[in-house]
Amino acid sequence: MGAHFCPKNRRPGQQPGVLGTLLLGLLITAVPAGAAEKNKTSRDVESIDDLFGSPAPAPQDKPAVAPQDISAPAAPEPVPPSQPPPSEPRLTGFYQNDLAYTYADKKHWSRFNNTLDLATQGRTAGGAAWKLGGRINYDPIYDLTDTYPEAVRKDQRFEAMIREAYMDFSAGDWDFRLGRQHVIWGEMVGLFFADVVSAKDMRQLVLPDFDIIRIPQWAARAEYFQGDFHAEGVWIPYMTYDNIGKPGAEFYPFNPPAVAGFQTVIASEKQPVGLSDAAYGARLSWLKGGWDVSGFYYTANDPSAAFSRQTALLPTPVITYQPIHERIHQLGATLGKDLGPMVLKAEAVYTKDKLFSTTSATDADGLVKQNILDTIVGLEWSFPQETRFNVQFFQRWFPNHDAGIVPDKTENGVSLLLSTQALHPRIKPELLLIHSLNRDDWSAQFKVTWRLDGNWQLRAGADIFSGPATGLFGQYDNQDRIYTEVRYSF
Repeated sequence: MGAHFCPKNRRPGQQPGVLGTLLLGLLITAVPAGAAEKNKTSRDVESIDDLFGSPAPAPQDKPAVAPQDISAPAAPEPVPPSQPPPSEPRLTGFYQNDLAYTYADKKHWSRFNNTLDLATQGRTAGGAAWKLGGRINYDPIYDLTDTYPEAVRKDQRFEAMIREAYMDFSAGDWDFRLGRQHVIWGEMVGLFFADVVSAKDMRQLVLPDFDIIRIPQWAARAEYFQGDFHAEGVWIPYMTYDNIGKPGAEFYPFNPPAVAGFQTVIASEKQPVGLSDAAYGARLSWLKGGWDVSGFYYTANDPSAAFSRQTALLPTPVITYQPIHERIHQLGATLGKDLGPMVLKAEAVYTKDKLFSTTSATDADGLVKQNILDTIVGLEWSFPQETRFNVQFFQRWFPNHDAGIVPDKTENGVSLLLSTQALHPRIKPELLLIHSLNRDDWSAQFKVTWRLDGNWQLRAGADIFSGPATGLFGQYDNQDRIYTEVRYSF
């Protein structure tokens, strides 16, 4: 959400203890806290104005000019402040090690992933800003064990990818960004609602931090700023879809029901690409009286897959499911307001023509189109010593609900987040609970983060799931796990 993480010739009695191995994973990766104090964490740049400021020209003494110096060439004029000088590229990034042990059902080591994320950015002589970044993942768990099918091991053992690769230009009140980039239209705690443009790596569900989950899109984006008004348009000629992994993985999102007398097959995913499958949308935002309000329209092939069903009787009875992506249309809005002791955030998205699996055996492809309205409202309180409490209520409503789909006509849920640094300024325990109000379906994520200095961060935690097999979290009831995480940022 099995074999143990050990050489194949090790006898069962020689297995190291789970807690001991987790602690060892922390110790062998960490270095003394002050080893790299000179390197500081850098944030991603979200607008070209954040890259580099234009330094004020240094004052110059006026030289005395003798008569014989009149014929000397004039000194070059300084660069106008409105045209920032070119800058030297600078390197930022992080290394992260994740070690996880699944203790529910068949106990096994489920993760030993190593991530190296590198990015460089700068500014050209013409004033254009740029950023180029990539990420490499390697998980030796798929070399050291045979717990997972070969397709899963091949998919999650190693990958190298381009993350962000874009250029920024400005013209008056307009900003333009071309290339592979993040387009984030909404963000709530632990859940995705209005963040409809980003593709997502769902091979670890929604358990990692969002900077790990989000996958950038190849896009052209234009933004217009005027006072408290902001307009944004985005066009994605080559879609990137959610990464759901391969059948047999810990968090593969589809477990087809067994049908007596039929073999079940999950075919390769069909991801349409090309200009006819391009995505596009627009977003308008206002900031008035402390109220931050936005509205958007977006249409694309659904980044999340639906599983189309085909049945064949000859030469042998087989039911084939294929992950597909068909076009959806979305209207959304976001809201934010500082209310003094607390902050209010809300998002709503109406989606047209989203595909859902149906239990009806007579349906040709096992899918039905549904319109849905997703809403979420959250309140957050901040207290001394970095203590934070967040509560969210969310709902999904099907106006044309089909009786054959698993969700009810109205699905409700609640989430609670509590974190604090009251115990120590560098140690932060955090608990996130997400619970369905329609059924006993829930997840609990508990973690303790220790920030050694400005570069090193250690974390240990547990992820627990419970509920019916058809529930959002209950389907992963056998994937409860404990884990450690080490990150070095530079």
